Amino acid sequence: MGIANLFYGERIKLAAVREEDAEVMFKWGEDAEYLRNVDTDLALPYTLKQMEAEGAPSSNEVYFRLRTLADDVLIGFVAIHGIEWNNRTGQLAVGIGNTEYRGKGYGTEAVRLILRYAFYELNLNRVGLDVIEYNDQAIRTYEKAGFQIEGRVRSAVLRDGNSYDRIMMGILYSEWSADVKDDGYTICS
Repeated sequence: MGIANLFYGERIKLAAVREEDAEVMFKWGEDAEYLRNVDTDLALPYTLKQMEAEGAPSSNEVYFRLRTLADDVLIGFVAIHGIEWNNRTGQLAVGIGNTEYRGKGYGTEAVRLILRYAFYELNLNRVGLDVIEYNDQAIRTYEKAGFQIEGRVRSAVLRDGNSYDRIMMGILYSEWSADVKDDGYTICS
């Protein structure tokens, strides 16, 4: 029994960090919409040195760059961080930094790929995440992948004079595996 391909989806792949990626991601740091959707921290551009350190190996994180299969273009990143090995849990982080690839299903494919990796390779039982309530596109993406809303942290994010909730979402291995079909994201005999 094996996986169709652990790192490859239909249009994108989970790729290792490359030196030249830092300059591309440095430019994404000037996109306020991207910064305000990918994190609840202050929207501040990173320095090139900070971008070079992004994705450094860690014992409680797996980090991949997202690249297209067709032309090897860097479009984003995906990670499982905050891994608690004893509890078999981790937190998902994903971002499509290249504006040309947003809203076209690449985020959904990235989430499916990293869930396959998290459940089959890392042997996690639960993957969680939090998302700002105004990020409707991300919430739809997570729901398509099987995440369920588990709760909210009220008025946790302040932006432009408004307060927003952080939506807590999660998916268990049993929920994910029950929904998996032979679509290139599953175990093959």
